[in-house]
Amino acid sequence: MRISESREQFLKKIASKILWCVLYLMLFRLAVQNVSGVLRKFLLTKSEPSGHLLNFTESAAVHRYRAEEHTVVTDDGYVLTVFRIPKGKNCRGGVRQPPVLIMHGLLLSSDSWLDSGPHAGLGYLISDECYDLWSGNVRGSHYSRKHLTLNPDTNPQYWQFFLHEVGAYDLPAIIDYILHSTKSQKLIYIGYSQSGMSLLIMCSERPKFCDKLRLAILLHPASRMTNTKSKAFRLITKIYQSIEPYLSSTLDFEAFPKEGKLQTTTASLCQDFYVADIVCRSILNLIDSPHPGSIDVSTIRSLSGHFPSGTSAKTLAWFNQILNADSFQNFDYGSTRNLEVYGSRLPPPYNINATNVPVVIIHGENDNLVSSKDIRWLKDQLPNVLELFFVKDPLWNHFDVPYSRHTKKLLFPKISEYLRKYSRKSIF
Repeated sequence: MRISESREQFLKKIASKILWCVLYLMLFRLAVQNVSGVLRKFLLTKSEPSGHLLNFTESAAVHRYRAEEHTVVTDDGYVLTVFRIPKGKNCRGGVRQPPVLIMHGLLLSSDSWLDSGPHAGLGYLISDECYDLWSGNVRGSHYSRKHLTLNPDTNPQYWQFFLHEVGAYDLPAIIDYILHSTKSQKLIYIGYSQSGMSLLIMCSERPKFCDKLRLAILLHPASRMTNTKSKAFRLITKIYQSIEPYLSSTLDFEAFPKEGKLQTTTASLCQDFYVADIVCRSILNLIDSPHPGSIDVSTIRSLSGHFPSGTSAKTLAWFNQILNADSFQNFDYGSTRNLEVYGSRLPPPYNINATNVPVVIIHGENDNLVSSKDIRWLKDQLPNVLELFFVKDPLWNHFDVPYSRHTKKLLFPKISEYLRKYSRKSIF
């Protein structure tokens, strides 16, 4: 039986207050540790414009890259936005084949591949090496918050998904759309963080789509997350797992939306140069481990307009289950409901061994969200790992993948190496 409305609202308010108190206390401690730099930053220019209000195609156009916007509809009616940079402005000669699909991490979007600018953003770097680059957005994120029949603002059924549906519906729809549009037989997949998870789910649940990939490059991929160190991530997901069964309002089923109060507040505050460098950087360090000098202030100002980009409360609840499980498994509804849904009291694990596509895993030792122990565990489960590569920087962390100014030097060479091995140059 559901608890009363007043009881439900009381629990939600208490959970919210606990979360914000803990986060503010941790943030205050980090800010105090960096207070000596405030005066120095105050003397620097603070009024330079950032790209935080630009969408993907607008950001690309600012740097003179041509980008396209495409619409993909999944088998279950979700309407997704996929962006394409068919050829980088610094590409000389024909475009390489097959096309490349890059997918974002949790609470991010395609914007994350452009936020660090043309000298560091993977969206620019990959397209400049003459690849036909496609960048997808999963259901519930800012660019893919649509459905053929369900209104995300009024129908709670829209939000009844987690990464299972992303792997079972979103990725197959995007892959088929790209292959049809480019008349290609296969594509190369690059998945960051949760998009490593969704690939594993796709290959487990719909293995024929795994056969449509020539290569998968997984950047800090999540799977089993038993050894995750981030206290903030554990706290946030624990709260969502606690309250998710009692949610009733449609708006409550959406977590951390773009243009929500949290995102709009941080986007505004983080435009100030020294606030971005001290406070907003501390928020990133709260979630992940610090990496001094890795992410430019200009990148922080830009990403604040695009992050967080939204997901479902069920997704965050499922992440907390994964944090406390010894395997990579489906959603746990409790033994009674599990019997109805799965025919067993326990949620079934995903068949990681079904991911038979050649896989390259790239990771960093300083990642507080996806630990090296769990990465090595994943490597041992996969049947066709070409290489497990650790970035040659002991401080390289999770957020460095989309945002570090050192990406071109430390991360991209390994990506480029395998892209070239598994592609060919077009005569056109």
